[in-house]
Amino acid sequence: MFFKIENGRLIEVEPGNIDLSGYEKYFGFLDYSESLGAAESFGFGGNHAVECAGTRTMLYENSEGYDFMSLDIRGSYDSDEPVGKVHIYLKENFILFLLENAPGAEKILLRFSEPGGFPGFDRLLNNFFERLIAEDCGEIDSIEQEIADLEDALLESRGGSFVKEIAALRKRLLVLKRYYEQLLNVLDELLENENSLLSETSLRYFKIFDGKADRRYRTILNLRDYVTQVREAYQAEVDIGLNNIMKIFTVLTAVFLPLTLLVGWYGMNLKMPEFGWEYGYPMVICLSVLIVGACFLYFKKKKWF
Repeated sequence: MFFKIENGRLIEVEPGNIDLSGYEKYFGFLDYSESLGAAESFGFGGNHAVECAGTRTMLYENSEGYDFMSLDIRGSYDSDEPVGKVHIYLKENFILFLLENAPGAEKILLRFSEPGGFPGFDRLLNNFFERLIAEDCGEIDSIEQEIADLEDALLESRGGSFVKEIAALRKRLLVLKRYYEQLLNVLDELLENENSLLSETSLRYFKIFDGKADRRYRTILNLRDYVTQVREAYQAEVDIGLNNIMKIFTVLTAVFLPLTLLVGWYGMNLKMPEFGWEYGYPMVICLSVLIVGACFLYFKKKKWF
């Protein structure tokens, strides 16, 4: 679908009726499978989109008379695989979107074509970027709450494993981190405006958007640090639990060590005076109980258990 911008309104036009030599402004979007030939007919190089098709990299390139950018369309936040891509060709008076398995991007563009939905040519590309990350704020808040809940559960729990939950949160944050890193790289190139294709108004809007994306990126980095702290706290709890178990075994070993010595002493195959004593056996029993009691009292006083 192609549209001509006339008096702030969109008028659908056929590709053959687009005249880029005048002052009229246009934008259009096509499915990737049927769009490469159309891109070349408007003076855009088709190789850009071909090279970026199916990749997981976002980029921005300057060419003679136009700019090209390729953006990921993300789906599930617990998967690092992009759902699709949008390849964008930009001229001073024409923007062409090539949609590669990107139904979400198509919905955004269709909304622009609705009455009252068109933001103006200077804000068209900026609004498209805004809509791409519109749901990220809620996702970031949700992740932050999940981390806080996980931290509370970790502190209240006396057992159980939180390894899977921590790993899942780190993976979701990694997906967002990679996405915003590449998006910020694209924005840096876009703001350079080497071909002078963006108006001052567009540049102003993109600078605002760049600040917003940068703040979200820093929030994501802070959340990754938060998850790391929770993981370290969990590891500390596990270590404390292991130390307590080892302490119990150590105390038991220390208690029975004198008894082992006593058994070894009287187990020697030697003739001892105690063997003929009438109260020798009860005396050994009382001595063993006394040793165990003394050890427990001593360890309790030292707060070893």
